[in-house]
Amino acid sequence: MTVLDTRPTTPLGFVSLEITSSCQLTCPGQCYADAGPTGGHGSMTTADWYRVIDGLPALGTKTVQIIGGEPTLHLDFADIVGYALRAGLAVRVYSNLYRVRAKHWSLFEDPRVSVATSYYSDDADQHDAITGRPGSHAKTRASIVKAVRRGVDVKVAIIDHGNGQRAEEARIEMEALGVTVSVDKVRAVGRAAGGLLPSPSSLCGRCGDGKAAILPDGRVSVCEIGRFLAVGNVRETPLASVLSSSEWAQARASVPARTSADPCGPDCGPSDDSSSGGGTCGPMDN
Repeated sequence: MTVLDTRPTTPLGFVSLEITSSCQLTCPGQCYADAGPTGGHGSMTTADWYRVIDGLPALGTKTVQIIGGEPTLHLDFADIVGYALRAGLAVRVYSNLYRVRAKHWSLFEDPRVSVATSYYSDDADQHDAITGRPGSHAKTRASIVKAVRRGVDVKVAIIDHGNGQRAEEARIEMEALGVTVSVDKVRAVGRAAGGLLPSPSSLCGRCGDGKAAILPDGRVSVCEIGRFLAVGNVRETPLASVLSSSEWAQARASVPARTSADPCGPDCGPSDDSSSGGGTCGPMDN
């Protein structure tokens, strides 16, 4: 017997648009999206993204998150952000901040735009080992400092892999810079699954609850971390129709409901737009 989701349906307040799988980093033990230097932008065209954005206000969406991969590597990144702003949406950009172009700093300074990034350790070698890119610690940290100085609304997610990672020291360091910080444990999804099939028990339990993610090929997922629970395709079917389908209800129902009131930080999902500014959100199997 097929079990459908019987939880109340909430407006689709937050949508992540994963516009590319290209990234300067490889994050060999973590990346949920299997992104990297050889990743492409997928089959969604810029016109496809515009069409999706056009339909979001009617679904109750207030904020879109532009993610990747590294979203700033998409040639039309700034145009997509600008289009969302003109549609009346707030925009969060989830970037590794490895390299920020001058034209993007002015975009990030827009009060309707916020920026989120991941940071792993106050120790450069440890951070770089996690990202798979030597020098990434220095560049990301310098960008965080610059963002604070320029008045950019920036949040940092620290993903703790354990095994002696200096996650707590990183949290203290970032808070000393005046940055809002959340801490999460690495989840067994994507490269972090070590070749095993991902499990819904690794998710926070809020996936699909007033949020969704659209992947580079147009499939609709309950969130960007829960990308293995994707249904439909906005290149073929309007997003509203996907969200009203029995397949979407089944995908939502497959995520174990979380009873804790703890908010999810911006990398638990990155789609957390709670006023609390993040927090600890352990996976269901912890």
